[in-house]
Amino acid sequence: QVQLVESGGGLVQAGGSLRLSCAASGRPVGSYAVGWFRQAPGKEREFVAAISRSGGSTTYPDSVKGRFTISRVNAKNTVYLQMNSLKPEDTAVYYCAAARGLIATQRYEYDYWGQGTQVTVSS
Repeated sequence: QVQLVESGGGLVQAGGSLRLSCAASGRPVGSYAVGWFRQAPGKEREFVAAISRSGGSTTYPDSVKGRFTISRVNAKNTVYLQMNSLKPEDTAVYYCAAARGLIATQRYEYDYWGQGTQVTVSS
């Protein structure tokens, strides 16, 4: 199975940018579709972005479309989430997840999860 470790979170002012990384080990990340989710205090975990195994397909919810970009470098066993124009409502713990199936947007479609990285956006 694959292990996932997120990094790159931190504190940023509104309008700023952060790039999150999801490093995979144990199995090649290219064997999986990968998604990013986030969970704010008192809220359910929600979908943020997903990318297919090859990187040829991506999908986003309207809340982040045009601001967030997911990408992957399979040779580096890493998936990225570039977050621009951050807003206070983007504050959450961000998780990456791997799916054995195709690109997916639902939590139950993912088989492996990282521990998360905190992103805090100040106003």
